[in-house]
Amino acid sequence: MLDIEAVTKTFFRGTVNERVALSDVSLHLDEGDFVTVIGSNGAGKSTLLNIVSGRYQADIGRITIGGRDTTRMPDWRTARLVSRVFQDPMAGTAPHLTIEENLSLAYSRGRARGFGPALTRRRRKLLREVLAPLEQGLEDRLTTKAGLLSGGQRQALSLTMATFSNPRVLLLDEHTAALDPARAALIARLTDEAVARQGLTTLMVTHNMEQALSMGNRLIMMHEGRIVFELSGRAKEEATIESLLAEFEHLRGGVGPGMSDRTLLA
Repeated sequence: MLDIEAVTKTFFRGTVNERVALSDVSLHLDEGDFVTVIGSNGAGKSTLLNIVSGRYQADIGRITIGGRDTTRMPDWRTARLVSRVFQDPMAGTAPHLTIEENLSLAYSRGRARGFGPALTRRRRKLLREVLAPLEQGLEDRLTTKAGLLSGGQRQALSLTMATFSNPRVLLLDEHTAALDPARAALIARLTDEAVARQGLTTLMVTHNMEQALSMGNRLIMMHEGRIVFELSGRAKEEATIESLLAEFEHLRGGVGPGMSDRTLLA
């Protein structure tokens, strides 16, 4: 489904500020894979999502989604294949549009558009059905502007909008980090449910190692622009926060080139 092949990305090349954000990164996700991504600040996690989404283009390497080469596609075209939820709850919705208007725009992504009304009685019924599982009461507030919602409510709406169009790839960029613990736990649960229900191929960046272990079927750790560690299957199920912290400590203590090949699989 998603293939990232030998991708390298360097910022400010040829200047004193030159920084290699990604170095020869390769990753394959089968359809329905849910991969959590951890690593220290500057490890290349968000750059990886930006490359997949088309916001940045790789200097070297290739990206394919469902067999379609998207390496040089601008983000507005890649948006037909990829949906993303950001850390900032304000980033995923249009604050001056109502809940139903935001959802209607998301629903129309990738679909043929005619000249009929965007919000029919049938469409509003569908929107209520989609919002009800969020446990936020939003199904009864369709005409409320998104800017009046709380952070947790807006992030729940953003998640719904991102999954509404059944994207080929779902990107989650620390999408619970700005929420209080109760709201973060709710959004994490809603994420798990949406991914499982729709079989979405998902990449989720997180600093929450408990989430990284409990969510998804695979985990990767990034360091200095490389994937240095991977867990899946039973190895991921049996891993602990302590074992992940030990890997971080090992990295901070200095890692030889061979560490980039280390993979733990069931």
